[in-house]
Amino acid sequence: MRTGSILITGCSSGIGYDAAHKLHQLGWQVFASCRSEVDCVRLRDEGLNSMRLDYTDEASITDALNTVLAQSGGTLDVLFNNGAYAIPGAIEDVPRDAMRAIFEANVFGWQDLTNQVIPVMRAQGHGRIVNCSSVLGLIAMKWRGAYVATKYATEGLTDTLRMELKDSGIDVVLIEPGPIKTAFRANARAQFERWINWENSQLVDLYKSRLLKRLYEAGETKDAFELPPSAVTKKLIHAITARRPKPRYFVTTPTYIANLIRRVLPTRLSDMILSWD
Repeated sequence: MRTGSILITGCSSGIGYDAAHKLHQLGWQVFASCRSEVDCVRLRDEGLNSMRLDYTDEASITDALNTVLAQSGGTLDVLFNNGAYAIPGAIEDVPRDAMRAIFEANVFGWQDLTNQVIPVMRAQGHGRIVNCSSVLGLIAMKWRGAYVATKYATEGLTDTLRMELKDSGIDVVLIEPGPIKTAFRANARAQFERWINWENSQLVDLYKSRLLKRLYEAGETKDAFELPPSAVTKKLIHAITARRPKPRYFVTTPTYIANLIRRVLPTRLSDMILSWD
């Protein structure tokens, strides 16, 4: 498959934005969705076909897919599930409503959209479903528990779906980015301020000495091994054009290291390494 139609979520910035523009330049029929209509208008002004799709809004998922199918003649070659966010904080400080909200956005909405796309791909006899996971879908790290939980869920759902769709003509792929230069940290700060009552936490001193410094004082400084969103787009292009795509594509050095840690090291030793912050 050299070109075709692709629906990409989370295109307002970062990975989705870069992928939408690059694939459009390569001749793909790109449907670049965003959570906010304001961002959709901006993308349309930039020459992309953009529609609103909010994973937490069930009606918007169905409406967006119906719009895509109406414009594509009822077919869709590729779905790239991408939009997600984090809620930094110790697990004991993440309230139930916060966990419910992040699973709605990072897991349940993805599954809903995917389940609506599968019948379309079955009917046409082919398709690619690509889910953007994370290095934190491979290993856990402190202060990131809510996000880790959603990415572990994504990994499990994707692995199961890949097996269930074997011989259907639909390939299911995971992309595993490590640190990518996006607005992810800024978005995480907003979620932290909304949900985490850190000043009344039993871990208040650790928040002050560890997490707050990373969230605020680090600013927009580059993380070690950080790559631009184009590094993910490069792997995405291979995943959607290869005759036989890999089940997983790693992006950035830390992701390769994390995969090695989880496969080779005993749990206590890996905990010791990954607990360092």
